[in-house]
Amino acid sequence: IVRAAVAIADAEGLASLSMRGVAGRLGVAAMSPYRYVTGKDDLVLLMADAVLAELAYPDDAPAGWRQRLELGARALWAVHRRHPWLAHIGPLTRPLAVPRLIGYSEWMLGALDGHGLAPATMLDLNVLLYSYVQGTAVHLEREAQAASESGLSGEEWLDSQAAAYDALTSSGRYPVFARVTGAFAEGDGYDLRLDEVFELGLTSMLDGLTALVEGPGAGPGREA
Repeated sequence: IVRAAVAIADAEGLASLSMRGVAGRLGVAAMSPYRYVTGKDDLVLLMADAVLAELAYPDDAPAGWRQRLELGARALWAVHRRHPWLAHIGPLTRPLAVPRLIGYSEWMLGALDGHGLAPATMLDLNVLLYSYVQGTAVHLEREAQAASESGLSGEEWLDSQAAAYDALTSSGRYPVFARVTGAFAEGDGYDLRLDEVFELGLTSMLDGLTALVEGPGAGPGREA
């Protein structure tokens, strides 16, 4: 049941998932899945735990806090990449009691342990990094939905908006935006690549956390 539900969500998005659809995919009566799960909410929890099992950590954890946080964040990003619906399972303010999600937090908190941080700060940093991965990954499924609903690829949609953007950039009201975007006019244009944005953001965040984790005077990339 869980494998069938994951396959539907991977292909069509979480909004398209239904108990009836799972039953249809399995070729069983519509009510049959209810013998094993109480409903869609329960099923989504099982799905999340199943795909989070794909998180891979080395047997020997890196000694440095930064390397360990990088590894955890990239592993979580890779799972969201494969299963875009995962970013939509619930708000940060209502954390899910999913064993493997707790296992991810255990890995990340382990990176911060022993640095003299207050427990609340450790949890805040764990939430901050998780929310960064989740917040970036939200756009994976949104893009797929937009492409499906509009019938346009991202590039085709941008082409359809060219006249509107030209009017805005030529208005004189947004000179910096016009100059920056105009720099791509003679080349191949700007391509928004979420993987590159993710890496840039992760590096910047960890650079900013260095002084907090290691203490005043610590520079980016340096570990105690």
